Amino acid sequence: KTATNHIRKLLANIEKRKMEYLTLARVVHVIAVILWIGGVSMVTTVLIPAIKKMKSKEEQIKTFETIEGKFAIQAKVTTLLTGLSGFYMLYELNAWNRYFIYRFWWIHAMTLVWVIFTLILFVLEPFILHRVFKKCANKNPEKTFGIMHRLHWVLLIISLITTAGAVAGSHGWFWIK
Repeated sequence: KTATNHIRKLLANIEKRKMEYLTLARVVHVIAVILWIGGVSMVTTVLIPAIKKMKSKEEQIKTFETIEGKFAIQAKVTTLLTGLSGFYMLYELNAWNRYFIYRFWWIHAMTLVWVIFTLILFVLEPFILHRVFKKCANKNPEKTFGIMHRLHWVLLIISLITTAGAVAGSHGWFWIK
């Protein structure tokens, strides 16, 4: 009987630790998303409009590259933390089947938004977009910043819709039954 009680206590302690790690993952996930999408919002609604009003293209390009370079580090760290914590929660909850249930559309959306930003930050920006931006901004900064601004709005709107769906869905409010 003592061995059985000891095993029960051990298993209960393991389950308790598992829940603590799951809660920690959720905290990390939410904070990372706040910093990541909040940064996208700031770039979209404040930074790019301010840069577009600058007089010289040299000042526009230098300012954008300086600020974007610093934010890129934050964006990379927060997208990594978001992905790691999100996939950890799916694993721990054994929730992979939710990808096959359409009322959990927000899980698909979260994954898609994460993939898009991860590709942009870790592949497209360093290997293609940085070079293309510099070339195009030097030729026609107004057009370049205009395109970039519209693309940021698209990414921000998709991110906000996804966030709204994730908050509602994770609290039991499903728009699709």
